[in-house]
Amino acid sequence: MEQERPLAPLERPIEPWDDIYIIFTSGTTGPSKAVLCSYAMMLYGMPQAYTMIDSDTRYLIVSPLFHAAATGFGYAMLIRGGSVAMVESFKTDQFWDVIRRTQTTFCSLLGVVPLFLLKEPPSPRDRDHTLKVVTTGPWGEHCLQFAKRFGVDMYTAFSMSELSIPLVSELNPPKMGVAGRVRDGFEMKVVDEHDFEVPVGQVGEAVLRSALPWAITSGYYKNPEATAKAWRNGWFHTGDAMRVDEDGDFFFIDRLKDSIRRRGENISSFDIETVVQEHPAVRECAAIAVRAESEDEVMLCAALQPNMKLDFEEFVEFLRPKMAHFMVPRFFRLLPELPKTPNGKIQKAELRKDGVTSDTWDREAAGIIIKREKIGSR
Repeated sequence: MEQERPLAPLERPIEPWDDIYIIFTSGTTGPSKAVLCSYAMMLYGMPQAYTMIDSDTRYLIVSPLFHAAATGFGYAMLIRGGSVAMVESFKTDQFWDVIRRTQTTFCSLLGVVPLFLLKEPPSPRDRDHTLKVVTTGPWGEHCLQFAKRFGVDMYTAFSMSELSIPLVSELNPPKMGVAGRVRDGFEMKVVDEHDFEVPVGQVGEAVLRSALPWAITSGYYKNPEATAKAWRNGWFHTGDAMRVDEDGDFFFIDRLKDSIRRRGENISSFDIETVVQEHPAVRECAAIAVRAESEDEVMLCAALQPNMKLDFEEFVEFLRPKMAHFMVPRFFRLLPELPKTPNGKIQKAELRKDGVTSDTWDREAAGIIIKREKIGSR
């Protein structure tokens, strides 16, 4: 057996601004970019953003380690003296057994994962587990339902592969759609297309900078054009549409590239998807813009729960009272599975590329025309 050889000495000490690794963006709206991440980013991120982490915390990693959240929480546990449990992937029907077996106290359940668990039948063991804290996003009414049913505390936050969690919410925040408040060391604002700050309550792009050196990526590896575009005018541009209220709470609206403009109305794909996910037959969905005739229309792509069916006309009636008339999708397409990136995010760019296919149901072709209604007209 070959003897272990001592590691070669470092040429120089490792500094906070040195890159610890390169991690790739999810690639949901275009080609992935290679993000340079420093040692300082790892320190300023989860260990400081989530103050509840201590040596008694055990975090369950359900995402691949090339996902920023998985890697970040792994480092947070190392820094705080906690521990991690790892599983190959998230499985709805096995989740609580995994929590009990691993004695997990903390995990992240992003996107529609809390809804998956809420749609499981109630059980006498719903609170028979060790889980204490869950971080999630985006924040909705289902998150409060999850916290109440399973007896956990929940937070939401905002971050990206390029950032170190600039926004964190209060415990179980009452405001629906909130992404959090700016934490110490960061400055964040909402701007228009010319980088001028917009009034409180108005939607624009979220940009930020930090007083903490190296808390935000220095750029994209071998991609100076993308680096310059993201860092223009001295602020990092997130590519996310947000608004901020009078209390300083930021609200996520949509990815700028995913937002939909239909007949003069700006539509959040995120808002449509949030309503659609309330339907018991829907497992996952994506709202996209597709070209029809001479303008964009809203298309909904969805995958159903096992052994479930969907009547499109009944589904439209389910959606109508829950959203503005101009948001109700015109086109509907069912797929066995939506295309995803390796870290599980839906690739809307692929769905947009397909557009209106032969298996797409057209609401207007079926004679269902939805117009603005006057009060008392129904």
